Amino acid sequence: MLQSLVDAPRAIKRAVTLVYDVVAICAAFLGALYLRTGEIYPDGTNPAVLLLTIAVSLLAFIKLGLYRAVLRYMSLPALLNILIGLAISAATLAISSFFLQSWLPRTVPLIYLALAPLLLGTPRLLMRTWYYHRIKRRKPNVLIFGAGPSGVELSSALTHGNDYNPVAFIDNDPQRIGSIRAALRVYPLSQVEQLISRYDPARLLLATQGMSQPARLQLLEQLKNLPVAIQSIPSIDELASGRATISQIRDLAIEDLLGRTPVPAMPELISASISERNVMVTGAGGSIGSELCRQIIQLRPQRLVLFELNEYNLYTIERELRASFHSYQLEIELIPALGSVQHRQRLTELMRQFQINTVYHAAAYKHVPLVEHNIIEGVRNNVFGTWFAAEAAITAGVDNFVLISTDKAVRPTNVMGASKRLAELVLQALAKRQQDTRFSMVRFGNVLGSSGSVVPLFREQIRQGGPVTVTHRDIIRYFMTIPEAAQLVLQAGALSSNGDTFVLDMGEPVRITELAENMIRLMGYSVRDEHNPDGDIEISFTGLRPGEKLYEELLIGDNVTGTEHPKIMRAEEESLSWPETQALLDALETACKGFDVQCIHQLLQDAPTGFTPNGLIEDLLWKSRQPTAGPEGSILH
Repeated sequence: MLQSLVDAPRAIKRAVTLVYDVVAICAAFLGALYLRTGEIYPDGTNPAVLLLTIAVSLLAFIKLGLYRAVLRYMSLPALLNILIGLAISAATLAISSFFLQSWLPRTVPLIYLALAPLLLGTPRLLMRTWYYHRIKRRKPNVLIFGAGPSGVELSSALTHGNDYNPVAFIDNDPQRIGSIRAALRVYPLSQVEQLISRYDPARLLLATQGMSQPARLQLLEQLKNLPVAIQSIPSIDELASGRATISQIRDLAIEDLLGRTPVPAMPELISASISERNVMVTGAGGSIGSELCRQIIQLRPQRLVLFELNEYNLYTIERELRASFHSYQLEIELIPALGSVQHRQRLTELMRQFQINTVYHAAAYKHVPLVEHNIIEGVRNNVFGTWFAAEAAITAGVDNFVLISTDKAVRPTNVMGASKRLAELVLQALAKRQQDTRFSMVRFGNVLGSSGSVVPLFREQIRQGGPVTVTHRDIIRYFMTIPEAAQLVLQAGALSSNGDTFVLDMGEPVRITELAENMIRLMGYSVRDEHNPDGDIEISFTGLRPGEKLYEELLIGDNVTGTEHPKIMRAEEESLSWPETQALLDALETACKGFDVQCIHQLLQDAPTGFTPNGLIEDLLWKSRQPTAGPEGSILH
């Protein structure tokens, strides 16, 4: 019967509650009379008193919102409203009996006021308790690390939700341990294994909003071998901006998997080329470009031009930025512009018309195997696209032009890296040819969470039961987060004199195998290998892909100097004069038009890019036109 009431339409439930309240008020009134006089309805009692009391009571309950409250979520404020309504009801009973000259002992309203809360409040509490315990039995248990305000709020949200049942808090703070918060006991971290054994939780949720990044990394190191999935709640920024709610549980943030503390930004540098200025981002819908845009608008430029080839990506980032304008109270002219960086005139007109001061050039093809299979388009987009964007900036009188480069440009073994190194050489040559536009390059490692990043791929593979694919057991990479990479780019624009190449002191590189193992463990699984054949997820080694190296570097030589930022270095490297660069670009243009992939490969090797291919040409269209194929389809040349 209770389940039928729970499943009934809202109008019916309100009607049932209202009818019950009428009956309860009558029972409380008659009970008070009986307790005082020994009779249920003594002579001289005017029935109009009861009717008036019922009418005023129901009106008060309606005004106080009691019939809008959902019984299963009945809280302390709702119970307080019941008491206020019943106080009005008792006062009505006393006053109406006086004016209607009804016989009523003076203590009856007081007895009524004692009985009515029991009759009206108890069923509501019983309904809430019944529903809570019924749902609680269905919901998987979770532990919450962090008994602070965010943890308590999370516990309350989960208790009233349908997904998880919080059973205990865990905390490192001695002042919290042993206390009861949100009806849950707080335990020390040392007892986490006993709690897992007792409650068999499906998740351990991190509510560590105030914890520093080093402390958080240390905590994850302690938790990663536990047989339970580790998840988190949104960041303070996401909660404050309304982009997320406290109850939105998610996998650990990218920076938690990074294993190091992100490089802090210097506010005076990060805003120097942006605040109150006109800014343009090419590749604005990509991983790096979109994060640049998010950070740029918070620095309050006068105008931001979003230049993007992909229509959907441009639509997505424009809609996101406009939605955030209200949250941050921004008034910025936002201009979405479709186009390719290979269209020089389009770029020139946009930069000139909108009086662009700073350009962040993020448009590029960055996926190593795809560029190996599509060499001409990779060279056209990465080399000629950068050249045309830079020439457009010079023509339009842009002050600063910042190229987003990559560590794969250092002694490259693939066409993508060689094309990005050649793009750097083009800007360095243009910096020598003129002085009005300042050119700089920012070189950093792999970006966790970007398109093509291993982290989303590993998560998907783990959720599917594995295997997790790693190209080589010993492969290592430098890593940084997307926000950190974007901050570096913004700061480099302010540090540049002209033609500078900036690199980040990224600390120690990360072994991809260790990253995969940590992700498997933090998602609540065990690694299956020769030491643990009964584990959950296997790591499979597939072999290096075309053009891939075991390790990446950030510097070509040892000639580096410091900058104002303690973690940003300026590299002094070999460059070309503009006539030499022009001749190289002309030769590349001729080879691209003639579809001479072999010539392009040779030109990239002859240029001072340091390009040393670690395999044969892999361009798919070019290979399909060759008459002879070697082992496994490789072209012999």
